[in-house]
Amino acid sequence: MEIDLRESWFVDSVEVPTRLVLAPMAGVSVQAFRRQGRRFGAGLVCSEMVSCAGIEHRNEKTLGYLRVAEDEHPLAIQIFGSRPAAMAEAARMVEAAGADLVDINFGCPVRKVTKTGAGATLLDDPDLACEIVSAVANAVDVPVSVKMRRGLRDGSQTCLAVGPRLVQAGASVLTLHPRSAQQMYTGFADHTLTAELVSLVDVPVIASGDITSRARAQTVLATTGAAAVMVGRGAQGNPWVLREIVDGDGTEPSREEVVAELVLFIRETVRELGERRASGFLKKFYAWYLGRGRFPKPFKQELVVLGSTEEVETRLIAAAPRALPLIERLEAELPSGDEVTLELPISAFGGG
Repeated sequence: MEIDLRESWFVDSVEVPTRLVLAPMAGVSVQAFRRQGRRFGAGLVCSEMVSCAGIEHRNEKTLGYLRVAEDEHPLAIQIFGSRPAAMAEAARMVEAAGADLVDINFGCPVRKVTKTGAGATLLDDPDLACEIVSAVANAVDVPVSVKMRRGLRDGSQTCLAVGPRLVQAGASVLTLHPRSAQQMYTGFADHTLTAELVSLVDVPVIASGDITSRARAQTVLATTGAAAVMVGRGAQGNPWVLREIVDGDGTEPSREEVVAELVLFIRETVRELGERRASGFLKKFYAWYLGRGRFPKPFKQELVVLGSTEEVETRLIAAAPRALPLIERLEAELPSGDEVTLELPISAFGGG
């Protein structure tokens, strides 16, 4: 039986309009990325990790401002840390910034995070993990979600023991990426664990990992009973995969469509981060957008060495001049609603 990915579902009182969630990704999930994801069918979008230590002490160089736009909702803002009181304070601040959900990261496998006792490390300290969830849940009025891995080591099933305890502590939804922290992003996501977790808890579970097509999304939803699927790396420079997953529209974008979306993404990122930061931040996106056989490799390399985003735009439009009316239409369709701006460091990685 085919599952309708356009069917809405709920996290407590928060309605999520589709069964597709755009993952939080460090150095990727800026506002421009999230807004684009909503346009292409993501029902819920997530910020990248926000350091609770940076919020609490204000001693981290400010890397930018977290802006919440009207067309991002529902939005989850993800926080990470290892001290319950600091996490509770961070949660209060991101709720004030406009988050619809506060997401807690118990899944990051990167050494820079795990060495502080945060991220996936907390799966090996379930008492502290539960204390953090309880502190956050008691600090805010919005639902609390938790993103986790299967455990630290290959073959671990820690998530099955910890997951129900996190729900008891106050989590309203769980996201499981069933790889170990040791695996990082290698191998395969074992969604038999996702099915087991679904059977153990009475809150929605989001299935994350290896969701790269509509067929895969349908299979994972049907075999696990998960409420939704989460897409991460597959959507980097490829928002069309979201449309394919949600609607079954697998039409490859034309060169003009690719250029139009990339130019809009550049402009929105410059608006958000400023030219200096955006210029460096965007370089990885050029290869992501223009790859997959869409443009020749030398063209991608040419863009990376250009000195400004304005030069990049000029070169892109010269390569696909019929993209201009598409760019104008996309910009005209963007809502001009209010934004809420919160001054805080938004990434431990400096990714914007």
